[in-house]
Amino acid sequence: MFIYNMFFTLFLAVSLLVYLTGLLFLSLNMSIILEYSFFSMNSSSMKMFIYLDWISMLFMSFVIFISSIIIKYSSEYMKGDKNFKRFIYLMILFVVSMMMMIISPNLITILIGWDGLGLVSYALVIYYQNSKSYNAGMLTALSNRVGDASLLMCIAIFISVGEWNLFNYKDFIISELNFLLSLFIILAAITKSAQIPFSSWLPAAMAAPTPVSSLVHSSTLVTAGVYLLVRFSSFFSFSVLEVLMFFSLLTMFMAGLGANFEYDLKKIIALSTLSQLGMMIFILSLGGLDLAFFHLLIHALFKALLFMCAGAMIHNLMGCQDIRFMGGLIYFSPLTCTCFNISNMALCGIPFLSGFYSKDLIAEVSSLKMMSVLIYMIFYISIGLTVSYSIRLSFHIFMGNYNFNSINHYSDSNNFIMLKGMLGLVFFVIFMGSLMSWILFPTPYFIVLPIYMKMFTLFMIVLGAMIGGIIGAFWYGTLLNSYTFLQKIWFMASMWNLPLLSTFGVSHLFLKLGKSYYKNIDTGWMEYYGSKNLFYSLKKMSQFSQLFSKNHLKLYLFVFLSFVIMFYFV
Repeated sequence: MFIYNMFFTLFLAVSLLVYLTGLLFLSLNMSIILEYSFFSMNSSSMKMFIYLDWISMLFMSFVIFISSIIIKYSSEYMKGDKNFKRFIYLMILFVVSMMMMIISPNLITILIGWDGLGLVSYALVIYYQNSKSYNAGMLTALSNRVGDASLLMCIAIFISVGEWNLFNYKDFIISELNFLLSLFIILAAITKSAQIPFSSWLPAAMAAPTPVSSLVHSSTLVTAGVYLLVRFSSFFSFSVLEVLMFFSLLTMFMAGLGANFEYDLKKIIALSTLSQLGMMIFILSLGGLDLAFFHLLIHALFKALLFMCAGAMIHNLMGCQDIRFMGGLIYFSPLTCTCFNISNMALCGIPFLSGFYSKDLIAEVSSLKMMSVLIYMIFYISIGLTVSYSIRLSFHIFMGNYNFNSINHYSDSNNFIMLKGMLGLVFFVIFMGSLMSWILFPTPYFIVLPIYMKMFTLFMIVLGAMIGGIIGAFWYGTLLNSYTFLQKIWFMASMWNLPLLSTFGVSHLFLKLGKSYYKNIDTGWMEYYGSKNLFYSLKKMSQFSQLFSKNHLKLYLFVFLSFVIMFYFV
């Protein structure tokens, strides 16, 4: 327990210090660049840069603060675990990798932090060491390998200009390389942020312990891709941003549909993370860099609280994650359910919680910059779907009768330390949105829209709440459980078959090729003419030489004289 308390106190103090420093940098509009040169060879220099500005400092403070709360939360959640020291060290290593990625403007050091995130996330996903965890960890690692390869390609492109530092990038790189570099950076970002077609690894990573999910899916791993896009946003052309916009919009819509038909508590929250990441990248592709960063910070708070409340419920329900077994929990655990509902309402964008200040601004700016009616409608339908699955989730967990076997172990008093961490975050979820909006936007956004467009966001929230309530109550009927209806919703509920395509769709071709190579090469003609034929040849030569060793000296003399006569006459 001492190690948990030590890191909790240390991280909390550091987060406060970094946050105040970030506010100072923002008010003075200043930044600091630290440089250390390792070597210079063949006109290419290897330098270590640390770039400190208000964006990196504020993001770093939020990451460290949420990490401190989750470390305190883990002290009770992981109580009794045999490998708790390994767990806490992996969590610290995860945060350190994120710090390295945040403060570095150099592609090589970014790659070190990027790879560190992928490696440690694999170790955390397989923490429980069962077949489900191993499969999820492999899918997570292989999906993130695509992004790692993309960053390696960016480093290879930068070799041609002799510098990996992003500050000098605009001065001497040519337009063709600019377009190619933008594509590779976007590919790296959408793999780490789980956008289409790499979305399947995010729900699969729910095999990790819940504190890991709270940290990974709120402020670290999945937001690393968005942060990379924020840093590189000035280099992207309009055509590249347009492609990014379509991918993010489809991800929002797909995640919202899937969450409305999902029954796993952690997967529903993971799909909500996927939807919010799509919203961040969508507004970033429309030029709203500050809005994307604002929503990134606010989302980290209420999503961490949402996962922590879900973890407390799962912990008290002896590992049960199916929301169909829950119900009436508000009678036994009112404080946990209150925290869950507050974070859920912040996710929906209910006025005047923290999520409202970022989501409402994003919706209005998107309405101002929207390029087509189809994109406009899909965007607002996705907002409505967010409210729908949130209300459905609350309906299943809190309403109705208690559906679990035993209730004698379920109470807020069972998880007092976890409850303290959740109550510590509730204050920030309620007030931080208003506070950060005045800090980041000293001159408020002034958006002029018709009244029906202004009210469209509120209309979709109300409509989504009604649909969510209907779906939640509809579960008690027979149609939703019928085989015919399940066949019709399978495509929507399975994330448009992306998990199937990401596993069997990709692996089937390579497994077939591997089988062909194994049959024709490893055990076929190459095997016969290679190792086996060589073995038989050496065996025959050895048997022939043994004939001489087993015979009389006269035979040796005869062979020797035969060779002498042959060489003499020839």
